Amino acid sequence: MNYTLNSLPSREAKPRDRGFTMAMDKGLSIRETEDFLEVAGEYVDIVKLGWATSFVTPNLKRKLDIYREAGIPTYFGGTLFEAFIVRNQFDEYRRVLDQYQMTFAEVSDGSIELDHGKKCEYIQTLSEQVTVLSEVGSKDAEKIIPPYMWIKLMQEELEAGAWKVIGEAREGGNVGLFRSTGEVRSGLVDEILTKIPFEKIIWEAPIKAQQVWFIKLLGANVNLGNIAPSEIIPLETIRLGLRGDTFWHFLKEENPDLKGC
Repeated sequence: MNYTLNSLPSREAKPRDRGFTMAMDKGLSIRETEDFLEVAGEYVDIVKLGWATSFVTPNLKRKLDIYREAGIPTYFGGTLFEAFIVRNQFDEYRRVLDQYQMTFAEVSDGSIELDHGKKCEYIQTLSEQVTVLSEVGSKDAEKIIPPYMWIKLMQEELEAGAWKVIGEAREGGNVGLFRSTGEVRSGLVDEILTKIPFEKIIWEAPIKAQQVWFIKLLGANVNLGNIAPSEIIPLETIRLGLRGDTFWHFLKEENPDLKGC
């Protein structure tokens, strides 16, 4: 940090298991990637190349090398996995992971119908090759999954070998964990947390109000994902109580007598 401030919440150091920030790269150029990492690389734990953008991204190997040189792992979005699965090309998908030296992979079924036992088999197989992130939730706003089923799916996917589970929200933050307005389904989150340790979950939260909500609920070291590159620095200030939304939240935890909003 550039100077000293007292009474800041403690942040886990990288490489970290909690306080994880997953950035969403939706098609940054090589120069944009370099600029992004120069400014925000210290606060990024992993980068997702959104949905299937890696299929059409120019200079893909060079971009992945830039992230690798910065010590930041990457993975292809779950929609790419689904695109291979629906075409019966799972073995080809595994070869693509090796071809691009990927150390992480996402297993999801947000756009396709996939038997959950089969999904867990994919997780188990891939976990022998890479670190697996599995996503729970549908990209279909009309498909409402009850809380007990979210818990069951998350538990089974963790047992199958997923390192962490991701709560679906899409890049718009308006499905899965959230209502169409972007409002958090707070009852769903509360129920999930009765059974799933918070450090095992990455909550997709692309909108500032959603990030603030999770940080106030679970603290500075909540795992958050689908963060736009331009929002990484702003998010870190929210985690530290250095933006108006959380300014008094952490100060009052340490100093209950402080006056403020």
